[in-house]
Amino acid sequence: MEEVCVNREPVFGEDDEFDFEGDSITVEQYDETGESHLRKESLPPTVGLEFDSFDEAYDSYNMYAKEQGFGIRVSNSWFRSKRKERYRAKLSCSSAGFKKKSEANRPKPETRTGCPAMIVIKLIDSKRWRIVEVELQHNHPVSPQIKRFYKSHKKMILAARKAQPPLEPVKEVHTIKLYRTAIVGSGCNEYCNAEQVVGANHVDRSRHLELKEGDVYAIYNYCCRMKLINPTFFYLMDLDDDGHLRNIFWADARSRASYAYFCDTVAIETTCLANKYEIPLISFVGVNHHRQPVLLGCAFVGHESVDYFIWVFRAWLSCMIGPPPQVIVTDQSYPLQNAVSEVFPKARHCYCAWYIMQRVPERLGGLKGYEAIKQQLNEAVYNSLKISEFETSWADMIKQHGLGNNTWLQALYEERQRWVPVYLKDIFFAGMIPIQESEGLNAFFDGYVHKHTSFKEFVDKYDLALQRRHHKEAMADLESRTSRFELKTRCNFEVQLSKVYTKEIFRRFQSEVEGMYSCFNTRQVSVNGPIVTYIVKERVEVEGSEKKVRQYEVLYETNQVDIRCICSLFNYRGYLCRHALNVLNYNGVDEIPSRYILHRWSKDFKCRSPQDNGFGNIDVNNPVYWINRLYKRAISVVEKGAQTEEHYRIALQELEELLSKFNLAEDNSL
Repeated sequence: MEEVCVNREPVFGEDDEFDFEGDSITVEQYDETGESHLRKESLPPTVGLEFDSFDEAYDSYNMYAKEQGFGIRVSNSWFRSKRKERYRAKLSCSSAGFKKKSEANRPKPETRTGCPAMIVIKLIDSKRWRIVEVELQHNHPVSPQIKRFYKSHKKMILAARKAQPPLEPVKEVHTIKLYRTAIVGSGCNEYCNAEQVVGANHVDRSRHLELKEGDVYAIYNYCCRMKLINPTFFYLMDLDDDGHLRNIFWADARSRASYAYFCDTVAIETTCLANKYEIPLISFVGVNHHRQPVLLGCAFVGHESVDYFIWVFRAWLSCMIGPPPQVIVTDQSYPLQNAVSEVFPKARHCYCAWYIMQRVPERLGGLKGYEAIKQQLNEAVYNSLKISEFETSWADMIKQHGLGNNTWLQALYEERQRWVPVYLKDIFFAGMIPIQESEGLNAFFDGYVHKHTSFKEFVDKYDLALQRRHHKEAMADLESRTSRFELKTRCNFEVQLSKVYTKEIFRRFQSEVEGMYSCFNTRQVSVNGPIVTYIVKERVEVEGSEKKVRQYEVLYETNQVDIRCICSLFNYRGYLCRHALNVLNYNGVDEIPSRYILHRWSKDFKCRSPQDNGFGNIDVNNPVYWINRLYKRAISVVEKGAQTEEHYRIALQELEELLSKFNLAEDNSL
């Protein structure tokens, strides 16, 4: 098996393994003379760690026990009767259990305490021994000062004495086997080898994650535990030559499966970096069919530089089966911009206007006439229907308040095509970016992370945050399938999409149908062959209860029934606006054309979505492909099975029978 160092780029396959000198940590200490010396500390046993042999697993636990100050013994072993081959064992603290009562006149005093500390190891694929259960807590004091009195440690000392002493001190280093998932080439859909993926960018090795005591254990234990629970859990650590952790990326099975459905538009959230949080968290977030945020992966990045972002982006893309995103939304950041252009050259990269506008008080708050500047800036950004309107409004603001030398506004203007909504009308955002001043934006982990949240605290809260998100999605699925939507108008458009859309998307579309009644004076202004131009007037609220009339230009193509409004709500949100609906109704169109009913908003989107998404050149014999496809099928079974009690009983019975068949097949193969 090829060995791959963990401080390389994400370049490996699902069934590959790599060697990580992670069974020991180098700790620098200083003696009385002030000179430093190094010692090795064994990591505590963790669920998911694997070893090449039973003896290696025993020695590893024994070494840890020696440093902590307790002895160990094999308290239980399980053997296969046919081969007399050990396939499971329990290694316990030497104080585990209790001795049998002796009938002697002077029985020895009881030295055992029924200590629960132990590990259980299991033979995997007849080749490797994996830790499947761990208990680290003792019910008695442990002390490294008395470790030499335990039998298990004496055996280790005697074995060492028999060996020829080396000329130089031997460092106690053991191997931990970690398993990784197959990589998909960042620029293609097929599985690629290492040479196709490794970049030539040099990473600044002087930067790394600032971890406190307990952080590294919490992160590593979480990854090992998740990998054991679900083989499709993916994580990758980037270490420098000195063993410092620079970056770490991970994505659970649900995130990887969700990517196949919701990878069209992705936001890369860097709020923790921008606000200087203790954890440098990056979240990859999509939008599901209920317009809820869905997590597609996470990372901790050791430094806000182009090379570090490139490593994280490639790690993310490598574990997803499917094409890269079509649209990527980020905060305004030059390192992010350069990294996105490097890893996602074909994607449309946009800045989220909401992040930029949140900085207005900080950047402009001290200027004379700030309130007027802020109002004019909001008007230019959010209310410009045409590029010429934005240019005029911006120029008037700059001239009126003498802001020609303001470098921040100059930089924003130079990049206006990346963040001002009027320049982004041809991009599909799936409702991900706010396009009105009144709209807000919440980070995916909002409410779970604050400025001083530690790595360990975040790992503890991570599962809770995801469980709540998943519960909301499941409840939204159930409501969308079982609820009858209340109709508020007599418009056939409302009836038509009540049968298709999820509850939340229908509620938003329903608002547009109701908004048709605030539109008036729809009139034809020009004809160019089959293309007819209409002007639709609407009364809109401006401040408080005050309203003004705005005019919206709508193009209508009569042959193909194509329609486009200057407000471009369809691209921003994914459903037609009130102005377009008004023109369709004006022309006697009773049903919305199918091209304007996006499949991604439908109630059964996950059930009917093509499983392979049209990907080509994928190795169908690769286990990652099997897992990904089975997982998607399983989601459909779960969703269908939860619709009624009868469906639930059928699904549960069939799944139990299927698991019984798997167990029978495993027994026959022994």
